[in-house]
Amino acid sequence: MKKMRNMPINQLFNRRKFIKLTGLGVGAGVFGLQQIGCKGERRFAQPDIHGFEEAQDNPDASKGWVPVSDRKIRVGLVGYGVCRFSAAFGFQDHPNVEVVAVSDLFPDRCAKLAEVTKCKKTYPSLEELVKDDKIEAVFVATDAPSHMKHCIEVLKHGKHVASAVPAVFGSLEEADKLFDAVKKSGMKYMMFETSCFREDLYAMRQIYKAGGFGKLVYTEGEYWHYSEKGIGSYNNWRHGMPPQWYPTHSDAYYVGVTGGSFTEVSCLGMPSLMERYQEGNNRYKNPFGTEISLYRTSEGGMARMGRSSDTPGGHEFLEDGRVRGERGSFYEKYEGLEKNLPDLTRPPLPPGVSAGGHGGSHGRLTDEFVTAILQDRKPLVDIATALNMTVGGIVAHQSALKGEEWMKIPQYNL
Repeated sequence: MKKMRNMPINQLFNRRKFIKLTGLGVGAGVFGLQQIGCKGERRFAQPDIHGFEEAQDNPDASKGWVPVSDRKIRVGLVGYGVCRFSAAFGFQDHPNVEVVAVSDLFPDRCAKLAEVTKCKKTYPSLEELVKDDKIEAVFVATDAPSHMKHCIEVLKHGKHVASAVPAVFGSLEEADKLFDAVKKSGMKYMMFETSCFREDLYAMRQIYKAGGFGKLVYTEGEYWHYSEKGIGSYNNWRHGMPPQWYPTHSDAYYVGVTGGSFTEVSCLGMPSLMERYQEGNNRYKNPFGTEISLYRTSEGGMARMGRSSDTPGGHEFLEDGRVRGERGSFYEKYEGLEKNLPDLTRPPLPPGVSAGGHGGSHGRLTDEFVTAILQDRKPLVDIATALNMTVGGIVAHQSALKGEEWMKIPQYNL
C-alpha cells in the first residue's frame, strides 16, 4: 500500500483500471495499463509528452501469435518530427516488414530516423520516396495539415498507406477527396487511431459485436491534453488549433466501438484564457481551448465528446470513454445482462514488436495494418471509419463558432 500511495496519480489510476478489467477476465495474458515513465530508457529518442509512455512489456505478449504469411512487406516511413511517430509504431521490428526507405524534410531528423530503424536508404521528401518501386506501403507520420495530400500522393503511386491521426485537418472538402482517392486506388488505407487498441475500447468493441450492449443509448469520450506552452509542430500547425479538429482519440469511443457514425452535432466552446487562443494569435481565428460536442449517433443514441487543451489539474492527459446500452454498460468493467462474454484479450503481438505507447496500442495498430495487407482484407480503421471519426469534429467546431447551432455531419460508407 505504501508503494501505491507514493505512485504518480496517472499510474495509480491505470493500475486500478487494470485490476478492474482483469477482475472480469479481460487481463489474462494482457498488457497492464500501468506505464513506465517518460524519462527512462527508451527504444528510440522520444520527447517527454504525455501519452508517449510505453506500456510495460509482458513476457507472454506474443503467446498465441500465428503468422499469416512468411512474406515481408517493403515499407517506407515518413516523418520524424516532434512526435517521432514513424519510428514509434514498431514497423522496423515486425517479422513481416522490411523497412526499405525513410524520409524527413530535415536532414538531421532523416538521418536519425534511418539510424533508429536500421534503414540504409533515405529520401529528402515523401514525394521522392514514393517514386521508389521497391516500396509497397508507406506510413505517413507528417504534419496533420498534410495528411490528406501525402496519403493521396502515396495512393497515386500504387502503394498502400497508413496515416497518423487525424485523417484530414479541418476540411470537409479534403475528406471527400481522400475518400474518393482511396476508393479509386483499390489500395489499403488505415488511420492509426490509438484508442482503438486501448484495452478498454477493445473490450467494448468485442462486447458490442457479441450483442452485450444492444444499441448504445449514451456514449462519452474524453481527450484531455493540457499544455501550458503548447506542443511544437512543423510550421507551428498545433498553435491555437481548434480542439475538435483533433477529435479521434475521444470520438473512437463510439465510432471505434460500433463501427457507426455521428449524424448531427451541437458543440459548446468557451473562450480560453491562454494567449495562443486570443484574437489574432493563431492562424485559425480560433478562440477555444476546450470544445464539448453533443452528437446524435447513427443508432439514434446520444454521445458527448470532450476535447480540451487548456484545463490544468486532474488528469491533464486522458484518453478515456464509457458506454451505456440497452443491455449493458461499460466503464472500467462490463455490467449488464450478458452472462457469456467473448474473449476480451487484445490480440497477441508479433515476436519482437513492443506494445508501445498510448496504452500499448502502437504495436497492435502496425500488426493490424500489415496483416490486412497480407490477408487482402479491410483494416480495422479503414477510410470510412477514419473519416467518420474525424469529420464530426470539423462540423462541431463550426457549430461552436455559430453559437451551438445543430448541424448535419457528412456520412462515409464503403
